[in-house]
Amino acid sequence: MQTDYTKDTKRLLMEKYGISQELYELCSQCEQSLSFEFGNIEKIAEFNHLKVLHAMQECGISDRHFAGTCGYGYDDIGRDAIEEVYAKVFGCEDALVRGSILSGTVALATLLYGILRPGDEIIAATGKPYDTLEGIIGIKDVENKGSLKDFGVTYKQVDLLENLDVDFEGLRKAVTDKTTMVMIQRSKGYAFRHAFSIDTIEKIVKTVKEVNPNCIVMCDNCYGEFVETREPTEVGVDIMAGSLIKNPGGGLALSGGYIAGRRDLVSRASDRYSAPGLGKHVGASLGSNRWMMQGFYMAPHIVSQAVKGAVLIAALMEHEGYETMPHSKDPRADIVQAIKFGSPEKLRSFCASIQAAAPVDSFVVPEEWDMPGYDAQVIMAAGAFVQGSSIELSSDGTMTPPYIAYMQGGLIYENVKLAGMMAVKRLRNLN
Repeated sequence: MQTDYTKDTKRLLMEKYGISQELYELCSQCEQSLSFEFGNIEKIAEFNHLKVLHAMQECGISDRHFAGTCGYGYDDIGRDAIEEVYAKVFGCEDALVRGSILSGTVALATLLYGILRPGDEIIAATGKPYDTLEGIIGIKDVENKGSLKDFGVTYKQVDLLENLDVDFEGLRKAVTDKTTMVMIQRSKGYAFRHAFSIDTIEKIVKTVKEVNPNCIVMCDNCYGEFVETREPTEVGVDIMAGSLIKNPGGGLALSGGYIAGRRDLVSRASDRYSAPGLGKHVGASLGSNRWMMQGFYMAPHIVSQAVKGAVLIAALMEHEGYETMPHSKDPRADIVQAIKFGSPEKLRSFCASIQAAAPVDSFVVPEEWDMPGYDAQVIMAAGAFVQGSSIELSSDGTMTPPYIAYMQGGLIYENVKLAGMMAVKRLRNLN
């Protein structure tokens, strides 16, 4: 006699979370309608996992690489092996992967300050960059804070077209022989647009190089790793950066960021990370090598869980009449799912649902606050094992019209599924 596990699940959901049979059936119908999308996500995960596995095998990863170092960190073979694996997987010459790079923003700042010099020009090819980069570049009117503008680096911006695609004609006109670097932001940030696919990134590179072959093309790769089968550095991007508590950390890295690309550019960024002449040679791993390596091994699967969760959330919200970006049937280029709610109450309700479904701090009710680096108050749901880890299930947004939630992450698809049903239940109660 076989046990009806579906019946058991329905009973548990009703007793513990108040999820009705109707809502469970709706979620199941959404899942069935997404079988093609889920199949593609799993195929991408299989390819990326094999790519990571082969790189680790080629590098001869062994238990000896997991021991930590202290002090200066000279001859840290585990740290060096991690960086070799990253470079192989990302199809580039070199990588800097450190737990002491505190965030994606810090990784990007290290890259920009390491490479750019007074008199250089940087152009944003994908419109206004993410909020936390404004102070670094000097877009915000903040004097004497050490921005690139303070050091004589000039900035130009090519806004997106009305349809939110890249303005390739405008980019071609903006780039000159004097342009040092063109910057691409792959993910949407706090913009209601698609993330830029690898195909689009490749087209940006070709456009820039046709005008100025010596121009450096860099990419903010946060939220994008392992969502597609290629990375920006595999299609001509010279240098990129990201966070280890997003996709590549696989939910196991406790902190950190990476910079990957051309060897000479990674070297310059490494000198900024430590000091000129020291570069990558210093930086003790302090026992983090095991978690960083294992997290990278897990990352393709974890990313697939997050992407499947985002697709399901999109389908549920579309059924309830909300506008989503991307649509549940659209191709994906990052793990972020945007939902336009149109009211502060619904944005708060959605974030509260994500928090209530979390394994950590599920009893906390998120409230908006003045988050450093942002012009508007931000509400953030993040019941994570690692503080601020957005490869774990989280949701945030600025408390400004049209009140958009940006949901990302999810180590386990079933947890995201529960969060989606809880969100629908709470939103319906507001109507």
